[in-house]
Amino acid sequence: MISREEVLSKLEGYDIKRAKVGVVASHSALDVCDGAVSEGLRTVAVCQRGRERTFADYFKAQRDASGEAVRGVVDEAVLVDRFKDVVLPEVQGALLKNNVLFVPNRSFVSYSGIDAVEDSFAVPLVGSRNLLRSEERGDERDYYWILEKAGLPFPKKVERPEDIDSLTIVKVHHKVKKLERGFFTVKDHGQFVEKSTELIRQGVIEADFLKEARMEQYVIGPVFNLDFFRSPLEEKGEQLELLGVDWRFETSLDGYCRLPGKQQVELEDDGVLPEYTVCGHNSATLRESLLENAFEMAEKYIKAAKRYYDPGIIGPFCLQTCVDKDLNFYIYDVAPRIGGGTNVHMSLGHPYGNALWRKEMSTGRRLSMEIRKAIEQERVDEIIT
Repeated sequence: MISREEVLSKLEGYDIKRAKVGVVASHSALDVCDGAVSEGLRTVAVCQRGRERTFADYFKAQRDASGEAVRGVVDEAVLVDRFKDVVLPEVQGALLKNNVLFVPNRSFVSYSGIDAVEDSFAVPLVGSRNLLRSEERGDERDYYWILEKAGLPFPKKVERPEDIDSLTIVKVHHKVKKLERGFFTVKDHGQFVEKSTELIRQGVIEADFLKEARMEQYVIGPVFNLDFFRSPLEEKGEQLELLGVDWRFETSLDGYCRLPGKQQVELEDDGVLPEYTVCGHNSATLRESLLENAFEMAEKYIKAAKRYYDPGIIGPFCLQTCVDKDLNFYIYDVAPRIGGGTNVHMSLGHPYGNALWRKEMSTGRRLSMEIRKAIEQERVDEIIT
C-alpha cells in the first residue's frame, strides 16, 4: 500500500483553492462531474480513446465569462489508450499538476487492478483506498467477511454444487464481458450441471468458473441499492446519510421476465438462458418502516469497516440489498465507494437526499459538497487516502 505520507506530500504541492474533481469516465462519472459543477468545482474525466465522445463532446462543459457553467459537466477530458493507463506515471503527473482530487469508481479499480490502485497510484483519492480491496469477491477479507464480522444479514452460502437443494444463484464473472456477470440460477445439482454446461458452450462463462464462483441462497424479493454517505467532517448532524435508493435493469433478464411463463420455459428448454448484465437504473423509495433497519445496517457496516479497514468509510458507499416476504433485508453486495446507479439521481437529486439537505442532492453533489467543505475548513487530509 502506498504510504499516507507519500499521498499527503503530493497534496502539499497542490494549489488547493484550485482543486479539481477527477474520475475515470465510466460507471457513475457523469454524476460525479454534475455534482462537482453544481458545487462550483471544475472537472477532469479520464477517457479511453474510442469511448470518449460522451464526455469530451456531448457533455463537455461550456462556461460564461464569469466561469459559470451554462452547459455540460466535463471541463477537461484526458485521453488514454486504455482506462488502465490512468496509473501510468505521465498520466498521474498530469493529474497531480492539475490539482486533481480523484474519485474512485468500480471502473477505475476493475480496469487498473486493485494492486496498482493500492501501490502505484499516488494521486489523492477521495475515500478509503484500502477498503476498495474488500470488493474483490473471494479475497480473504472481502465484503462478505466484513458483513459476517458486523453481524449483518446476507444470503446463505452454498459450499458445493452437490449441496444445492433449493433455488440458488451462482455468481461468476462473464467470460467475454469482463466487468459483467455470468450469473445463473439453479434449483439442484442436476440443473447446475445442465445450465453451466450450456453457458460454457455459449461462451458466457469459463470452463473453470467454479474456482472463483460464489453460490448462495436466492432470496425472492425486490432489490434495492441503498446509496449512503458517511461524512467525517460533519459535527452538528449525523455523519451517516441516506441519499437515495436505486434498482437495476438487467439484460436479458428483464426482457425474459416480461414474457409469459410458458414462453420462458420454452426458451430455457431451447438453451436460451437470461443474463444479468446491468444496462440501466431507476429510482425507488422504501416503505418508511424499513428505513430504521436500513440505517442500522449501514451503522454496523461503518463500525466494522473502521475496525478492520481503518480509516473505514469516507464518503459514498452502497449496500445492495433484497427484501424477502417478511420484510427482512439481505445484503448481497457492497460498494465501498460511489455506487453504479447514482446517475439516476444526478441533477434531480433523490427524495431522501433532497429532504435532508433541502435542495437537489445527488450522491455526486454530496461528494463535492464534502470536498468543498474540506477545502474551506483546511481539512482535505481527512477525506483523502
